[in-house]
Amino acid sequence: MTETTLDARGLSCPLPVLKANRALRTMPEGARLRVLTTDRASITDFQVFCRETGHALVAFTDQNGIYAFTIKRRTESPNAPQAERS
Repeated sequence: MTETTLDARGLSCPLPVLKANRALRTMPEGARLRVLTTDRASITDFQVFCRETGHALVAFTDQNGIYAFTIKRRTESPNAPQAERS
């Protein structure tokens, strides 16, 4: 499976998480998103985001103040309610 990269360097909280959330919504289940940030607060933000949304934080690195998070999009439960379609 391919990995998509989102460059959120230079953005402050909460923008990296908001942009990641938007990107993950468009990705297929199980896809991976790699997010690059420079905001130290994003370390905690992405841990909380993944815990609350069910996405998996599969990797984190810090290389000279550039934080890289690899997030695996959650798979939807087969019993989850489906959105109504018009």
